[in-house]
Amino acid sequence: MGFRLPGIVNAKQILQRVRMGGGVKNVPKGYFAVYVGEDQKKRFLVPVSYLKDPSFQNLLSQAEEEFGFNHSRGGLTIPCTEKAFIDVTCSLNC
Repeated sequence: MGFRLPGIVNAKQILQRVRMGGGVKNVPKGYFAVYVGEDQKKRFLVPVSYLKDPSFQNLLSQAEEEFGFNHSRGGLTIPCTEKAFIDVTCSLNC
């Protein structure tokens, strides 16, 4: 008997859609690319393990609402400031 974790399932679907976009270049196994920033987007490589964290899932939901999943750069654009993104990812590293 199993149980479902909707947030994790949704995060996995997001990652699959980004990878299906065909732009997974120079991304090591176990990571995925995201673009963050207001004016000039900066590329970050994020560990797949972050997909299970609720705070990161919130960022992914914002990205889905604002941009969808088709992105010409081959990564996912997250609609937040670079500082806000770094704050979230730093809290996940601790």
